[in-house]
Amino acid sequence: MNVDLDVVAWIHADEGRMLAVRSRGRDLYYLPGGKREPGEDDWSALSREVREELAVDLDPATFRPLGVIRAASHDQPDFAYVRMACFTAAHRGDLAPAGEVDELRYLGHGQRHLLAPASLAALDLADENGLLLA
Repeated sequence: MNVDLDVVAWIHADEGRMLAVRSRGRDLYYLPGGKREPGEDDWSALSREVREELAVDLDPATFRPLGVIRAASHDQPDFAYVRMACFTAAHRGDLAPAGEVDELRYLGHGQRHLLAPASLAALDLADENGLLLA
């Protein structure tokens, strides 16, 4: 029996599109974020992951939960599903690929086919929360 891969993710939208990243060796785009380190809460894990992947700092005063998604896992053979707790927050600094991230793009509904399943569900969650209003 496979357990869910439990991660945190940052939903950041601009001009009706959602920020997504493609890591080295991956074929689809994901949300910035990742797994918690032992003892980390959601804020600590997300702010660390975003700093490592995009070289920006999140603003703790604007940190807000958006919802939890459970979707089929992609590129994770040990896990059938991903449980992704999604948050939004403002950031300081200029977004730039860092660490294992090769590329960042803003994707909208017209590019749904480029998103991993959990990120696709996050696009709908962002829409439901009014983040994609241009």
